[in-house]
Amino acid sequence: MIELLPDIPRWYTGLAEWGASLVYILLMRRRFARPRTILLVSAALPALIGIQLAADLLPIGLWMLGMAASMAAMLGFVALACDVSARDAGYLTVRAFVLAELVASFEWQLWVHWMPEVPSLAQGMGSVAAALGLLVACYGVGFVVAFRIERRNFASGERLNVSRPALVSAVAIAVATFLVSNLSFAVSSTPFSGSNPLDIFYIRTLVDLAGFVALYTQQGHRNETQRAMELAETELVMQLQHEQYLQSKRNIDELNRMHHDLRYYVQAIRAEESAERRSEYLTELESSMRGYESEIKTGSRVLDVILSAKMEKCLQEDISMTNVVDGRAVAFIDLPRLSALFGNAIDNAIEAARQVDDVDKRILKVSVFTQGGFVMIRIDNYWDGDVEFVRGLPRTTKADRERHGYGTQSMRRIVEELDGSITFRHEDDWFQVRILVPRPVEGATGAPA
Repeated sequence: MIELLPDIPRWYTGLAEWGASLVYILLMRRRFARPRTILLVSAALPALIGIQLAADLLPIGLWMLGMAASMAAMLGFVALACDVSARDAGYLTVRAFVLAELVASFEWQLWVHWMPEVPSLAQGMGSVAAALGLLVACYGVGFVVAFRIERRNFASGERLNVSRPALVSAVAIAVATFLVSNLSFAVSSTPFSGSNPLDIFYIRTLVDLAGFVALYTQQGHRNETQRAMELAETELVMQLQHEQYLQSKRNIDELNRMHHDLRYYVQAIRAEESAERRSEYLTELESSMRGYESEIKTGSRVLDVILSAKMEKCLQEDISMTNVVDGRAVAFIDLPRLSALFGNAIDNAIEAARQVDDVDKRILKVSVFTQGGFVMIRIDNYWDGDVEFVRGLPRTTKADRERHGYGTQSMRRIVEELDGSITFRHEDDWFQVRILVPRPVEGATGAPA
C-alpha cells in the first residue's frame, strides 16, 4: 500500500533545506559582506541538491548516512554564512532541518492529493508547470511565514549564546520529530504508523509541524528566561549602586568626623614634650585612620563594590583582608553569577575568620589572576579549627544545618555552569578555596562585569 504513492523527490528536499537554512541565516548577523554572502548562498543550493541526489543512489541501508551528510552540509552552510559560535550554528541547523522537513512534506502532501505521481515531461508541460507553481507557492509562502514567525524569537544581530543543555534538547526534539514522522515509511505495523498512503503523508506533516512548534516554544522559553535574568541583573546593579552610594556617604561622614577630631590630635601631639609619647600618638593616629579609604579599584565595577563592602565588614570584625584582584580577568562572567560567587565565598571566609580568638590571626586573602587559558580565583582564610567535608564540600559549622550550607553548593553549581572546577581544602590552619574557570576564546561574548 505504501508503495502506491511516490515520496518527495530528492531535489525538492535539497531545495527545502537550502530555503530553511536561508531563513535562519537572514535572522543572524552575517560573517561576510553582502557579495561574498550572495556567492556562498548561490553555491550552497546546488551543493545541497547534489548531496540529496547522490544519497538517492545509495542502498536503503545507507539512508541515514545520506541524511547525516545533508545535515553536515547544512551545518557548514549556516556556520560559514553567520557570525555565530559552533554551538549556535548547530542549534540553528537543527531548527532549519525541522523547518525544511515540514515545508517539503506539506507541499508534497498537497501535490499527491491532486496528482499522485512524480511530475515529469511525459505527463505534459501542464503537469510540470502546475508542479513548479505549487512548489514555488508552498516553499515561498512557507519560508516567508516561518521567517516572520521566527523573527519574533530572534533579535536581529544578537548572538544566541546557546547553552549545551539547550542544544541537546533541540537535537532531541529534531531527532524524535524525524524518526516519528518517517516511521510509517519503515514500519507500518506500529500503533503510530499509518497504512493508508495519504494518512502517511498527513502524519508526517503533522509530526513535523509539532516538532517546529516545540522548537519555537523552546526558543520562546529561552527568551523569557533571558529577559528574567536581564531584569534581575538590572535590579542587582541598582542594588550595588545603592550600596556604593551608602558606603561613600559613610566614608564621607567618617572623614568629616576625623577631620574635626584631627585638630585635637595635632594639638595634643604638639603639646607633648616626650618624643616617645609623640611617636605613640602618631602610631595611634595612623591606626585609627587604617582602612577608612576602603574603595577598591580592580577593573570590574561589580568586584569594586563587593570587595569594598566586604572590606568594610572586615574592618568592623577586626579582620585583615588583602586583595590582589584583576577584575578584567572575570569580565566574561555575568553579573548575577559573579556577585553570587564572590559574595558567598567571601562571606563564608569572614564568618570563619571572625570566630578566630586571636585578632592578629584573623586574616583573609582574595586573589584573581589569569594563568594560561584559565582564570584562577583564590580565597584563603586562617582557620585553626576542624573542617568536616561532605562530598567535597565543607559542612557548615552553624547549628541549623538544614537551613545553611547552600552557599558552597551554589558556588559549585555556578562554577560547573562556567565549565570550571572548584576545590575546598584545609591545610596548615588555612582554609582554601580554589576556582579554575576557562577563559572564553577570542570573539566569544559574555556580559561584562
